[in-house]
Amino acid sequence: MLHINDITYRIEGKPILEDATAAIPTGHKVGLVGRNGAGKSTLLKLIAGELHPDMGDMTLPKGARIGYVAQEAPGGAESLIDWVLSTDTERAGLIREAETATDPNRIAEIHIRLADMGAHAAPARAAAILAGLGFDDAAQRRPCSDFSGGWRMRVALAAVLFLEPDLLLLDEPTNYLDLEGTLWLESYLRAYPHTVLIVSHDRDLLNRAAGAILHLDRGKLTLYAGGYDDFEETRRMKQSLEGKLKKKQDDERRRIQAFIDRFRAKATKARQAQSRIKALAKMQPIASQVEDRVAPFLLPSPEKPLASPLMRIEKASAGYDPAMPILTGLDLRIDQDDRIALLGANGNGKSTFAKLLAGKLSALTGNVFGAGRVSVGFFAQHQLDELNPQATPFDYIVKLMPEATEAQRRAKLGTFGFGADKADTKCANLSGGEKARLLLALTAFHAPHLLILDEPTNHLDVDSREALIHALAEYEGAVILISHDRHLVEATADRLWLVANGTVRAYDGDMESYRAELLQARSPKNDRPSASGDAAATDQRASRADQRKAAAGRRAELAPLKKAMQTAEKSVERLTAELAKLDEKLASPDLYADNAKASQVTLERGQTAKRLAEAEDAWLAATAAYEDAEEQAASA
Repeated sequence: MLHINDITYRIEGKPILEDATAAIPTGHKVGLVGRNGAGKSTLLKLIAGELHPDMGDMTLPKGARIGYVAQEAPGGAESLIDWVLSTDTERAGLIREAETATDPNRIAEIHIRLADMGAHAAPARAAAILAGLGFDDAAQRRPCSDFSGGWRMRVALAAVLFLEPDLLLLDEPTNYLDLEGTLWLESYLRAYPHTVLIVSHDRDLLNRAAGAILHLDRGKLTLYAGGYDDFEETRRMKQSLEGKLKKKQDDERRRIQAFIDRFRAKATKARQAQSRIKALAKMQPIASQVEDRVAPFLLPSPEKPLASPLMRIEKASAGYDPAMPILTGLDLRIDQDDRIALLGANGNGKSTFAKLLAGKLSALTGNVFGAGRVSVGFFAQHQLDELNPQATPFDYIVKLMPEATEAQRRAKLGTFGFGADKADTKCANLSGGEKARLLLALTAFHAPHLLILDEPTNHLDVDSREALIHALAEYEGAVILISHDRHLVEATADRLWLVANGTVRAYDGDMESYRAELLQARSPKNDRPSASGDAAATDQRASRADQRKAAAGRRAELAPLKKAMQTAEKSVERLTAELAKLDEKLASPDLYADNAKASQVTLERGQTAKRLAEAEDAWLAATAAYEDAEEQAASA
């Protein structure tokens, strides 16, 4: 279990985490969420040991290994598969030692350890992970230096997954993945055998891969059971209840203060006034909810819509070399109200097709009808790096509105979410999400007939992504969308086109059928290791029955402890629900019309809170007992 104990961490005197506490049971998959700038990445670095807290500490089971994706991606001459294998330093060292060792006893120890750690199956496992992240067999044998930064980050992710640490820390892993890689990672994390803490703004990933949500808000941590949708529902209910309780408490504080002000000077009431002063001092105020509002996105609809089809592509091919076209046989049409998502792995030609539609690339053969009359807004992630770091949003709006007054320009910026505090901020000092918002504003400024959005959400948090979905729903032009965010695709697109095998065609299935096809295609097609590992594979097959029997025996021994842990956890959940119902009753003004009933509910609330505290202690003790027994069984 990971325990975060009263952690406080400050940056330039500003508290990022303040008395933050949480406990994550072993084996849980937890999504870490919070607004941009809340401190999520900082918390991961504190857990990984890259930073040290000002106060508090963190504890993990003895010997637990932490995995954290390196910031520097590999770029040497080693092949991808060799580099991933080399990250398991124990395995690599034992294999090197086995080649030179002469002591028979040491040689035997080396081979026993290699067998115990499944070293002979490691190449097949590494290859399967790389394949899942989009590297075919040929790519796996190419040197790391052949790949761009984004692809190298995938290799760094593959290495961490290959090592299978006891605590896997992932910070926005899908930023470097396409939709296909994201779907594979989601499936992989669901089956991962150890604890995972993942920072992500991908709602669908958090719903499918995470069993709990750790919310970081105003320096505090709160753990919620369930996926992201469950978290949102629970948090809304909690905020509503706290709002009612705050109103009730504020009314009570005003009543007590009025009594004090009225009777403090009267000798006959002095004692009662002093008593109420003490009561008021002890009454801890309930904090009001500070809801950070997300500014909406404005995507102006075209003033003069065009008749359908906007574009018609006939017998066209596209690419950069007439002798080697990337896409051929293109026969497609785009209507004025289309919402089309492009599926297909990176490298299949999605960006080439987008450039063809945007007019940045001419067809090698065939025709693209309508391109000359259609205005296109093209958003691509690489354009974020092309923003002038010394320019401000106001500088950009001046170029787009040269005849407008300053008030008109600032009003326009306000509609895009850039108020007075951000309009004059240099791009170099804007966050990734703010840069993406600015680029979307520039892309849609002239109300194009067709919007092409290539990974628009990489730097947007969950709420900003929802705001973008609403904006796209109101936009009356056509949309071509390339995104690894499945929730965005499902909420926005009504047509799917698949870019694969050198062409673009309509895909008749939905995202769930595409996911199933993808996982089947990216699963290992042949589990048999290479010829050099045939003997080890035979030994493994021969011992599987024994392994299953041993595993069954361990499960039988652990069953009573596991049942006790689960029973204790259910007690905590039941008492938490009872406490919430009692709090809801106490928040109702109608209850206090009957003093006896109000007193009874207050008494029940105190008793329930006491039982809950005892149940939580019992749950933690049962969990610790189970984990200790599990650790002993694993090392036996």
